[in-house]
Amino acid sequence: MAGEPQSDCLFCKIVVGEVPATIVRETETTVAFRDINPQAPTHVLVIPKVHHPDAGTLAAAEPAVAADVLREAAEVAAQEKIDGTGFRIVFNTGTGAGQTVFHAHAHVLGGRGLEWPPG
Repeated sequence: MAGEPQSDCLFCKIVVGEVPATIVRETETTVAFRDINPQAPTHVLVIPKVHHPDAGTLAAAEPAVAADVLREAAEVAAQEKIDGTGFRIVFNTGTGAGQTVFHAHAHVLGGRGLEWPPG
């Protein structure tokens, strides 16, 4: 069921502490941790503690939590000191976009030039 922790979800396991992660921030509704395969000098994932398969589903079901994810992404950028030089917040949705863990999450990327268009 959407919103409920999923026993087969890697990110749900991180939320409950079953899988270790390098956590950089945590709130009542979110967890932020370093990506294990960073694509930039700063690459942190911000996830909701509730399970939804992607950002659109999260936003439709729990808009306040989706806002929390975005707010925390900005807080991560400030904490990592990349907010002054620019950073990117990316939500991948579906395998064609590169989503590999089907638990909504934002990638916070920075610390190097980020060209446009991405991909």
